[in-house]
Amino acid sequence: MIIQPVTLECIPEVLTFVLNARAELFPKLSASGVPDDLARFEATYIQGDGRFLVVRHDDHFVAAIGYLPYDHRFPQLDYRARKTVEVVRLFVLPAFRRFGLAGMLYRELGALARADGVEVMYLHTHPFLPGAIDFWVRQGFTIIDVDPDPVWQTTHLHRPL
Repeated sequence: MIIQPVTLECIPEVLTFVLNARAELFPKLSASGVPDDLARFEATYIQGDGRFLVVRHDDHFVAAIGYLPYDHRFPQLDYRARKTVEVVRLFVLPAFRRFGLAGMLYRELGALARADGVEVMYLHTHPFLPGAIDFWVRQGFTIIDVDPDPVWQTTHLHRPL
């Protein structure tokens, strides 16, 4: 298995993989349409300041991760003075979990971020995703806020680089 950046030629296949993985994790969100970063994949991740990595096994995508510039949509988080990216779209197919693949993907993404002069990596996740918060804490992230809503309990984390 090789971690590689997305190329123009594989964007349609990557989008299929990511949208299917998203629909499995968040069925209600998948019905709300395609998120802007995915609708504008080339502009965001290939031509823009975002990065997106994938892993293939036997000519099929089995994992993905990306980052894009943080958009300041959470008013309680102030990163305006620091170059900050948001880690997004970490998906690993169930058959490929528990082998360290997500950690390898994150470390590779972190190396790209450091090379791009990123100062802070931010992300959010939810307690109903098994092991997600613990995984990110093991990667060196710190919990900085938890939204009080009873359904999503969005957990915000960051890691200065």
